[in-house]
Amino acid sequence: MITDAVLEQGVVRGIVTNEQAIGLRTLARDMAAAAAPEPEDEEKLRFVTGFSDIFVTLGIGLFTGALGYFASLSGDLARWSVLAVSAWLLAEFFTRRRRMALPSIALLALFAVSVFGATGFFLKWLLSGAPEQTGAFGAWGYDQERPWLVVFSALVTVVMTGLHYLRFRVPITVAAGAAALVLALLGLISALVPEPPQDMVIGALFLCGCAVFALAMRFDLSDPERVTRRNDIAFWLHLLAAPLIVHPVISQFAGNGLMPGIGTAVAVLAIFVLLGAIAVVIDRRAMLVSGLVYAGYAFASLIREIGLDDQTAPATLLVLGAFVLLLSAGWGPVRAALLRLLPTHLAHRLPHPILSSS
Repeated sequence: MITDAVLEQGVVRGIVTNEQAIGLRTLARDMAAAAAPEPEDEEKLRFVTGFSDIFVTLGIGLFTGALGYFASLSGDLARWSVLAVSAWLLAEFFTRRRRMALPSIALLALFAVSVFGATGFFLKWLLSGAPEQTGAFGAWGYDQERPWLVVFSALVTVVMTGLHYLRFRVPITVAAGAAALVLALLGLISALVPEPPQDMVIGALFLCGCAVFALAMRFDLSDPERVTRRNDIAFWLHLLAAPLIVHPVISQFAGNGLMPGIGTAVAVLAIFVLLGAIAVVIDRRAMLVSGLVYAGYAFASLIREIGLDDQTAPATLLVLGAFVLLLSAGWGPVRAALLRLLPTHLAHRLPHPILSSS
């Protein structure tokens, strides 16, 4: 684009007249005003910066897979320890220096899982000197009689992922630490209450989901235009919070037979619509995605009730697909309408608050 400085020099040198320069400026303004703005995604995410991200992630998977195999020849403790160290060292180059998105996510996930596993086998080695694979958590070195091993391993994972974030600033790290805290709480419940009742576990998961959701909203509200790293941190936290909230709430109706037939389906759909409204208001789709399975269950139940057993699967997929497409097409107007129902001061604090006045 020709700048004003270039046009002024053109007038000075006699290349164009002053009237022509004014005409060119007017033409440029008119073209800029008429140009249609490029559509933007309300949830901008940085998963891939280029195809090289996919290529490098593939290489990381091949390399660490083979490395883990050879390290496992010396025992499970060696395997997880080597993988944790390798993930950190690889992150020094691909995350800290190259700033590659997808490899950074993969390396953080590998690091967190490896720290959790290495800590479990190390604690078991300290206690018995034989970290064999036993019990319900055999692949990690845990058994049902010592659930506090999960607690300590998860807490160590929280600390190590915190150090990882301070070093590399990968947004998903905050969600990984939160997931480790949730696991630590579940381990603590198992340690304090052997064979805890299902309602206690479900309630704990729901409370954890609400806490993670509140943390995600804290990041969201601090970056309403979603232009900083806090947007990515909030996305991963919402992705973690969604199943922790949706599963405990909807499973009470869908899995426990609290209501027969149509009653259960209607209750599940009502909850799904409520969660969907929340998702639209906060401009996050994770909660909707988590509830789609249960919505499918509800639709299938209704379809069976009206006697279309042979068409249950395709009819359910048709309804769910139509719902997703229609909501995607009308996301902006629907969100604007819902925001107008909220108090003005609250609507203007939510992400993309411009929709509240449209």
